[in-house]
Amino acid sequence: MLHTQNTTVDHQQLSNFIWQIADLLRGPYRPPQYERVMLPMTVLRRFDCILAPTKQDVLDKYQQCKDRFKDDALESMLNKAAGQGFHNRSEFTFEKLKGDPNNIDKHLVTYINSFSKNIREVFERFEFTAEIEKMNEANILYLVVSKFCDVNLHPNQVDNIAMGSIFEDLIRRFNELANETAGDHFTPREVIRLMVDILFAPDDDILTKPVIRTLLDPACGTGGMLSEAQNYLRENNKEAQLWVFGQDFNPRAYAIAASDLLIKGNEQSAIQFGDSLTDDQYSGETFDYFLANPPFGVDWKKQQKDVKREHEKFGFAGRFGAGLPRVNDGSLLFLQHQISKFEPYQPDSDKKGSRLAIVFNGSPLFTGGAGSGESEIRKWIIENDWLEAIVALPEQMFYNTGIGTYIWIVTNRKQKHRQGQIQLIDARHRWQPMRRSLGDKRRYMGEEDIAIVVQEYGNFVETETSKIFKNEDFGYNRVPIERPLRLLYQMDTDRKLRFLDGVPHLLEDVKAIDKQLGREPRPDWNEFDRLMNDLLKQRSSRWKKAEQKLFRDVFTEREPEAEPVILKQRKAKDEPYARVWGWFPVAGKKIELMYEPDSKLRDFENVNLQDEVTRYFLEEVEPHVSDAWADGAKIRSAFEINFHRYFYKYTPPRPLAEIDSDIKQMEEEIIKLLREVTA
Repeated sequence: MLHTQNTTVDHQQLSNFIWQIADLLRGPYRPPQYERVMLPMTVLRRFDCILAPTKQDVLDKYQQCKDRFKDDALESMLNKAAGQGFHNRSEFTFEKLKGDPNNIDKHLVTYINSFSKNIREVFERFEFTAEIEKMNEANILYLVVSKFCDVNLHPNQVDNIAMGSIFEDLIRRFNELANETAGDHFTPREVIRLMVDILFAPDDDILTKPVIRTLLDPACGTGGMLSEAQNYLRENNKEAQLWVFGQDFNPRAYAIAASDLLIKGNEQSAIQFGDSLTDDQYSGETFDYFLANPPFGVDWKKQQKDVKREHEKFGFAGRFGAGLPRVNDGSLLFLQHQISKFEPYQPDSDKKGSRLAIVFNGSPLFTGGAGSGESEIRKWIIENDWLEAIVALPEQMFYNTGIGTYIWIVTNRKQKHRQGQIQLIDARHRWQPMRRSLGDKRRYMGEEDIAIVVQEYGNFVETETSKIFKNEDFGYNRVPIERPLRLLYQMDTDRKLRFLDGVPHLLEDVKAIDKQLGREPRPDWNEFDRLMNDLLKQRSSRWKKAEQKLFRDVFTEREPEAEPVILKQRKAKDEPYARVWGWFPVAGKKIELMYEPDSKLRDFENVNLQDEVTRYFLEEVEPHVSDAWADGAKIRSAFEINFHRYFYKYTPPRPLAEIDSDIKQMEEEIIKLLREVTA
């Protein structure tokens, strides 16, 4: 049996030994599938070793109580007899399983089904029964169980912290082995470390005390972020406790994360199974910290009905009050979900507020124009002064995508010197090349890279790679710029027939209009409309609005040189900037006109929130389009963060002489090669 002392070297040796057992699976399993067996078996062996000293006590208690107590009451008694938060009422142990090679598959299933409910639920998600059957058919089940019997994982040999390190190492190795899907539930260790460092950075003083804090990851995958957060706190303050909570809808990822907590003895922590967007397992609860790496660019069509219902029914009383992003990317839904669980910041009432770090691709930064769900969510977060910082990561950092990624830091308790401001940190060039690519991951951030970024965050000063902006710098007003509709009236036989085809009962009126007002083109619709209405009034004829609209649609066409169509008029008022908002003064008269806008000529201008719409219009629009105006009623504010623009560096083109020299050199080389071919 392989024993180990509590040293880092031995823990690594033990991890390597377990890793080597996976070689037995070669053939029936491909390497990316090894974790289906190795992780559940490691968990089983750990539990087997933990329960060994009290095994007989549990069996005795089970015999005494099985007929008198049921379900939860019986479970509680057996857990107490085991001295743990779980038990196993089977007579089998790993050693006894070896005693009957011909029936080891049935006995192992019985052994797993004899665990307490909390352990059985985990193994149901592992779907381990199918793997037992597969190994038995391949005649390797007995060998695998026997090899695990040689690994002593008793807490006297491997404490919870060491066991957690071993299990985390195995998770990391197997996820990297399966790099084509690892990104779905595994975030690179150095990215998590950077997130955790920044997340906890302002709280160093608090976290040096014997405090208890809580952390939630609603898309926890295999639990890497939760583990790294606990490791960070353990390294910096052994007195503080971090209770971690997670949720994931991938069965195997959930089982691994839940097993990790059970192995470490995290009795106050929990992992729940289910879709966080539609089946929130932490409804009504608040947390001190949040971490997440939600799926990039994954649609939420399956959840759309439930999410939309919550948005419309509860608004801000639910989780998605700020808005709904387009259905092809649900990242911002996870952010809203987490913010809904922020603890209020009320220092006088001992309400400490919350901090959040989340990984996004570039889409949540700028996708969606004014009024869109994405823009409204950004607007809500920035106007509430919750967005603290964004860090741009190097490309090719993740296992299943090479695109650029960003860490958002969101909090409702910004430090005083950060209030009203947002820090952007460009870490795109802080990376080291990997010796061997893992899927799309070809780069990693070294310890020095991480330290520099964390230092830049903490310093909160402007540098080449750190920029500080006011919240309003990312906002703008989207201003509709209208121009008047100009119509040319023209009566002809073809139009007459088209009009009467829809309203034949107006034949006599149309004849009268044709006869009395003629067929000459009229470039002033306002004048013609007045004349036509007078004529219809004389004939005691009253048209419906739909008929009036149809007449204008049929008998007019847009003409840039025609007179503007008047929408309404009023007495002239001494209002500043009335012209900007569409009221045009009439020379020699004390009236102002507003024209009907031409939708085909409508344009939009984005005006920074810190700028005045009136100034912008008078200086940037009117000098170029004299008949334009701004539709003040339809102005919409929006927010977007064009990250790359703020760090763009202009590179001047090379001198023409230098380019010409290069071209001539290339031409000479081509001629030389051609001569060699034709020689």
